[in-house]
Amino acid sequence: MPNMGALAADLKEIVGEQYEFRELLYQMTRRDLLLRYKQTIMGFGWAIFMPLVNTAVFSVIFTRVAPLQTDIPYPLFAYSGLVAWNFSASSLRFAVTSLTSNSSLVTKVYFPREIFPISAVAVSTVDFAVGSTVLIAMMIYYRIVPTAAVLALPLVFAVHAVFTLAISLLLAMGNLFYRDIKYLFDIALTIWMFLTAVLYPVDQIGGLTGKVMALNPMTPILEGYRDVLLRGHIPDPSTSAIVALEALVLLVVAWVIFHRAEYDFAENV
Repeated sequence: MPNMGALAADLKEIVGEQYEFRELLYQMTRRDLLLRYKQTIMGFGWAIFMPLVNTAVFSVIFTRVAPLQTDIPYPLFAYSGLVAWNFSASSLRFAVTSLTSNSSLVTKVYFPREIFPISAVAVSTVDFAVGSTVLIAMMIYYRIVPTAAVLALPLVFAVHAVFTLAISLLLAMGNLFYRDIKYLFDIALTIWMFLTAVLYPVDQIGGLTGKVMALNPMTPILEGYRDVLLRGHIPDPSTSAIVALEALVLLVVAWVIFHRAEYDFAENV
């Protein structure tokens, strides 16, 4: 089993390097967090402002202009989807250029380059936590009381973070070799958002679009947040297990490919 042996060796080296350079990851994350908000007036307020504005706009559209039937108040439905989606979108947006924007470090100093996309995800996690405070306030306003299902929230977030990190690694590496990716990224991200259950329930979308939305891994992830926080029940176990397995396999594959391609990074920066 030479391939499995090589894979095991890669994974062992990857884990060992991340542990060895854990302090560097902390410092990179701290640096990126400070740089992101150093010259902004609102600071962490941006993590709250944009989801709130979008929630207000889409609430008008989908409650007055083209009403949607949702099992929870629409502002809650929309904000929970937007704040979770923004975690992935923000992570990917910073990860896609994380290698090319740090060319001096990539070419001159040795350390696991995965630290750059991991840092992008870690910084966005802070934004996600800040944005979630408004969701808590909205739950209090709408008198949504969490049940024991909220104990599954860390598992939902873990799957979400693993899936986001896997895509971040692939985007960061891809943009290093093919610079067109960063130009196509925003278009693809917008399309992906509207093919995810961010703003409307999947069961109200029929045809091919509905099928694509149902197969999109981000849809059950977002619905998982709504289930454990707003609906008070555990997400469907079979669907959750499939998405978790997909996310984990994708992360392993992406990380190994990224790790093996590191030797060529300096030549392509």
